[in-house]
Amino acid sequence: MSSQIIAPIPGIFYRRPAPDKDPFVEEGDSVEAGQTVGVIEIMKQFTEVRSDTAGVLTSFAVEDLGMVGPGDVIATID
Repeated sequence: MSSQIIAPIPGIFYRRPAPDKDPFVEEGDSVEAGQTVGVIEIMKQFTEVRSDTAGVLTSFAVEDLGMVGPGDVIATID
């Protein structure tokens, strides 16, 4: 059964902790419950986005540096 990671706040979604760093997680990677999959930045404040469940991250619904709103789907986990 799939679960979705939902944006808690509006802002810019980043898949990596810094421009010169590897992404937190890639499509096809296994993730643990509570694992960070990205961060959302709004007004220089960064909020970690974490998975609620363990599984395989099958897809991102938003691109790196994409805008998200509260309730938007960020990724799907199977």
